[in-house]
Amino acid sequence: MTFEEYKALAKEIDYHMNRYYNEDSPEISDYDYDMMMQDLKAAEKEHPEWITPDSPSQKIGGVAKREAGVKVTHNVPMLSIEDVFTEEDVVSWVNKVKNIHSDALFSVEQKIDGLSMTLRYTRMDDGKMHLTLAETRGDGIVGEDVTANAHVIPDVQKELDLDYDYLEVRGEVYMSHEDFEKFNLEQERLGKKASANPRNLAAGTLRQLDTSITKNRGLNMFVFNIQDGPEELMESHNAGLNILEKAGIRTVYHELCETSDEVVSAIRKIGEMRSELPFDIDGAVVKVDHIAYRNDFPAGSKYSSGHIAFKYPPEERPVVMEEIEETVGRTGKLAFIGHVIDAETHKPARLCGTNVSRVTLHNADYMRENKIGLGGVYKLKKSGDIIPKICGVVKEPKMLYEVSKVCPVCGAELVVEEDTADIRCVNPTCKAQLSRTISYFTSINCMNIMGLGETLIDSLLEEGYLSSYADIYHLKEHRDELVEKGIIGREKNTDKLLSAIEASKENDADRFLAGLGIRNVGRRTATTIMSEVKSIDNLMSISVEKLQEIPDVGETTAISIHDFFSDERNIEIISDFKECGLNMVIKEKENDSDKLAGLTFVITGTLPNYGRKEMQELVEKNGGKCTGSVSKKTSYLIAGEAAGSKLEKANALGIPVLDEEGILSMIG
Repeated sequence: MTFEEYKALAKEIDYHMNRYYNEDSPEISDYDYDMMMQDLKAAEKEHPEWITPDSPSQKIGGVAKREAGVKVTHNVPMLSIEDVFTEEDVVSWVNKVKNIHSDALFSVEQKIDGLSMTLRYTRMDDGKMHLTLAETRGDGIVGEDVTANAHVIPDVQKELDLDYDYLEVRGEVYMSHEDFEKFNLEQERLGKKASANPRNLAAGTLRQLDTSITKNRGLNMFVFNIQDGPEELMESHNAGLNILEKAGIRTVYHELCETSDEVVSAIRKIGEMRSELPFDIDGAVVKVDHIAYRNDFPAGSKYSSGHIAFKYPPEERPVVMEEIEETVGRTGKLAFIGHVIDAETHKPARLCGTNVSRVTLHNADYMRENKIGLGGVYKLKKSGDIIPKICGVVKEPKMLYEVSKVCPVCGAELVVEEDTADIRCVNPTCKAQLSRTISYFTSINCMNIMGLGETLIDSLLEEGYLSSYADIYHLKEHRDELVEKGIIGREKNTDKLLSAIEASKENDADRFLAGLGIRNVGRRTATTIMSEVKSIDNLMSISVEKLQEIPDVGETTAISIHDFFSDERNIEIISDFKECGLNMVIKEKENDSDKLAGLTFVITGTLPNYGRKEMQELVEKNGGKCTGSVSKKTSYLIAGEAAGSKLEKANALGIPVLDEEGILSMIG
């Protein structure tokens, strides 16, 4: 691995660490993440000079979140556990411990897939120990105070009848499969987004500011470690957990072992439990039972001494492809979803504790490569509980699946994009796209028509009032009908929305261009384009070559713009917009300036008085340009509270950093 490849890998791992620990929204499986980390460690072992304090291998986890409460510094660091992936690695580690301490015993435990939390108990005047603080792991040194939420978790003991002055225990907060499925069913009923997996939902629930939400969603907790306490709890790990169990504390499944064979047997036993457990586990933890021995086996500053975590290989199940569903997205892209059942049980496949009945089939090339067809039997893998995917053919189908030639919704001819596997419906009035197309057009970053959301748009579509996004501006012609039917509401609400639609006609042309939903033309690109061409009419007549001369417009974007404005259906819709009186030119603003011309800014953190979008508009209004990532081309970083990694990178590159007052002073 070259140094450039190493840096790229480290950057990618940093991104996925943030998605997992801070945003509770991972994009890859635990297994894929573990493999990336293994590659990084192997490179660092070969080139120790590459290791820096901010390497992913030196970090423990996420950063404490402000929104969940005050930050708290841990009495005992909440470290991670070093992973191993083979039974041979486990045996080697056990033998290493035995070579130094021949009398060593080991605790083998379930590794619950949830969110780590430490509980502190202190003796009070009534003679009992009371829960005084609950804290999440955060970055391992500083976490979040979630005491109020801990009080509504049934497994968390609020009082302990133990004869100790102080006790600190660490456990894993998780959500059961039953509560997870209950939550998602309710989300589906309300038309809201479902949660990806129990771990993400548990993490988000524990960080809620409203304890009633935490209580209603249902969380559980197993204690797996004694962080600090009296001597009788700090000698034998297993003995300590058993004492806590007798005191009413729910502890993780743990088995005391003496030999490497017993340890491996216990790991296999836990592995066999996985499919039957009412919660998710992502491995088995092996700990040196004699706590005093643990420091003789350090694993680096990131990991707890005297521990290893065995990660089970991804689960697989044979599934039958029963149906292939074609769907059309907002941009017209055709997507494919496979409906599968377990080949043995003929029910949804059970993987990593969840039922799987749908799998993404990506595109036509993917389906050809994997020999996808109805009746075929395939290996289904759900690595680490995130995204189920086909990973091999067990039995080929009689016939491979043939992709439709026309849109499954509107019947228009589908177009295969050049040099890609993407297939699109380019009919702007396609009903499958129309709800999302109109919703995007009316959204805050486009025409910003408050009150005209997706639910109301769906109702107007069903009633036949909308057949293109230009029809929004014809709703006033049906005002009395709309009031009578109550689709929008009574007279007051109907008139309020119609007024908002009318007012949106005066929006600047960059909002209008962004709202058209042309591929690769978001608000920022639209603003850049319109600042150059000045009007939609000018844009409609520009060649692909001329478009590419505009900053931030590459060949793909230029072709998308040209093709959009060359389509007769789109020309008719633009003409309709014009007749309705929409502004299609860039207005010269009195307060605009060029004070920031030629400068590129990145905005990060929480500013005192401006949201990020507001600050971006202010910068662009004064001639500056905003980008999403820090690089050598960045002129200034505008940093607010909790700026994070972008601030670190700016400092490393020597890029000047401004606070809110600083950028306002530059603008004057």
